[in-house]
Amino acid sequence: MKLEGEGKLLRIFIGESDHVDRKPLYEVIVLKAKESGIAGATVLRGVESYGAKSVIHKARILELSEDLPVIIELVDTEAKINDFIPLVDRLLEKAGCGGLITEERAKIIRYTPGKNTPS
Repeated sequence: MKLEGEGKLLRIFIGESDHVDRKPLYEVIVLKAKESGIAGATVLRGVESYGAKSVIHKARILELSEDLPVIIELVDTEAKINDFIPLVDRLLEKAGCGGLITEERAKIIRYTPGKNTPS
């Protein structure tokens, strides 16, 4: 698939400990994005954050378990992103977690598979 021009970037901010049906929420969102034909998704793990409840979450060397911030970034056409947002909203509701969803314009300069990319 080749994709160029105006697109949308969808960012979903959740916690690492958020789950749906015993699976990490970020994994479920990425899988649903792939199933929906979204061009690309990336999950980023943060080191510190706070949200609507103003509770600070941060990585500490001596603690094994933390609810660190996770950001899922999805890029595609405006139509595909707009169609995907209600699904994300339902997943956040099902998980019973807080979260933030943002959207912004993205100029897609190049999006093509590499020559060595498996089919």
